[in-house]
Amino acid sequence: MTQRLSFMVENQRRILSVQKSFGPTGARLVDPDRVLIGEGRLMKQSRRGPQPKAFFLFNDMLVYGTIVINGRWFTKQKIVPLEDIVLEDLENGLQMKHQWLVKTPRKSFYVSAASTDEKQAWMEHIEVCKVRLLQSSSRRACEIFALPWIPDPSSAICMRCTRKFTMTFRRHHCRKCGFLVCGTCSRGRAVIGNMHPTKRQRVCEQCHHGLIEREEEDRRVRGNSDGRSDEEEQTSFEEQHYEDNIEENIVDDYDPVNWADSGTESFSPYVYLKPEHVWPPA
Repeated sequence: MTQRLSFMVENQRRILSVQKSFGPTGARLVDPDRVLIGEGRLMKQSRRGPQPKAFFLFNDMLVYGTIVINGRWFTKQKIVPLEDIVLEDLENGLQMKHQWLVKTPRKSFYVSAASTDEKQAWMEHIEVCKVRLLQSSSRRACEIFALPWIPDPSSAICMRCTRKFTMTFRRHHCRKCGFLVCGTCSRGRAVIGNMHPTKRQRVCEQCHHGLIEREEEDRRVRGNSDGRSDEEEQTSFEEQHYEDNIEENIVDDYDPVNWADSGTESFSPYVYLKPEHVWPPA
């Protein structure tokens, strides 16, 4: 009993430390049934190239964020339940080595570790935690996932109309297929259910047609049960259009990192707690 109590106290102390590192904008992480499995620094492929992110693996979710002060201060917290994650192993890429794909319903992205051993540790521990979670709870594994976004430097032209991007003719991302498209080719907005049940997302013309047909069919089934008028629908659309434009203009806190220039020295090693510190003693 003393050993179990000691474990619970130490585990909650570690989780509270992670929670505080995200500041007041971060979500509450402390929970009596939650266990911190491991933590480390990975390169995450963003729209502007690979960038370092802090990752924290718990027995029920994966948390990551932007590094402000390594080990002390993080921002832009993202939380993904483990039942919503599917991992896909990948070969080394031109920009990132030791990489794999993390697929989730709302957003899928590439990450890479400093070594093959570290990559295998991350993937194995995530898989083990997910299996245990599904076996010990009523949660069900997700089956629908978002496609990863193609990074900005990957194409200098719109992948629909082939017009060249410039400072004024800007690139955007279709939320459905992840392609780089221009504003003209992504005027449409549609609901993508696995990303958000009501929010209208920026999509390219090709994806827009299929999504609108599905949305109209769903609306007929619901019978417009939400009771909103056409004017309210238009106001909601305009507000979402404004939010999308704001999102497209957000600039990350860090400049893109070139994998070839970064070196493994910049990585903090993956910290995996010893088995006796991970699971409460019987």
